[in-house]
Amino acid sequence: MGTWKAEAGVFVTVAFVAAGAWGALQPATGIPPEVVQLTQFGPAVAVAVAALVWPTRVRGLLAGALPARRRPDAAAGRGRGPALLLTAPLIVALAVAAYAALEGTARMTDPQSLSHPFALIVAAQLVGACGEEIGWRCLLQPLLRRRFGPLGASVAVGAVWGGWHVQVFAQTPLYAAGFLLATVAMSVVLGLGLEGVRSNRLLLAGGFHTLVNLGMLLFLDEESGAVLPMVLFGAASLLAALPWLLRAPTTIMPVAYGAR
Repeated sequence: MGTWKAEAGVFVTVAFVAAGAWGALQPATGIPPEVVQLTQFGPAVAVAVAALVWPTRVRGLLAGALPARRRPDAAAGRGRGPALLLTAPLIVALAVAAYAALEGTARMTDPQSLSHPFALIVAAQLVGACGEEIGWRCLLQPLLRRRFGPLGASVAVGAVWGGWHVQVFAQTPLYAAGFLLATVAMSVVLGLGLEGVRSNRLLLAGGFHTLVNLGMLLFLDEESGAVLPMVLFGAASLLAALPWLLRAPTTIMPVAYGAR
């Protein structure tokens, strides 16, 4: 088995197992899932395990995840960050508008009506999102990128990311299909949006993830298992991914964090 296959296999396996362990542990911690779901830290555990086995390789893959210090290529990809972060509320807005058009009303949850302070939820959601994204977009994406290209890697990571949410498959097939469409489409946005970005990749990916999660919390009803909001969310994610697809690189360009 090639090194990259072993690395990907270990990462994905540990991410799934660790997420299950965190999920089982959450009730005992008393941390409300509305604030943060501990399963989100499964990918972070997988990164730590991979770093113990392949420290040099993982260090190279994670290059650019954090702020750069006067790196000569730190300005590469500048301008993509704001566009990437703006795509997250665009996805939510498209889904909400479509829902309102079909149902004649839009759903909105007042942040003050939540069981916990909204500022706490925002901070915890960002931490949890970064716990995921250090694995999905900062390790697995660059690991697969040289083998499958930016778009192929993005689709593959999105499929794994969607499958990792195993609880989704307890819902109806249409609900699961809408969710998988959303994860693949958002992964394409993230993968292509971070292409060429050499600094703050983790915060950008975590910020996008957080904005989407908060938008779903406040404006969608997908957590109830309702099919329509999830299908519309998937369709909105695909629509928002189209501009990124039209600008997708056609060749695989060398990157500092790439895996051989």
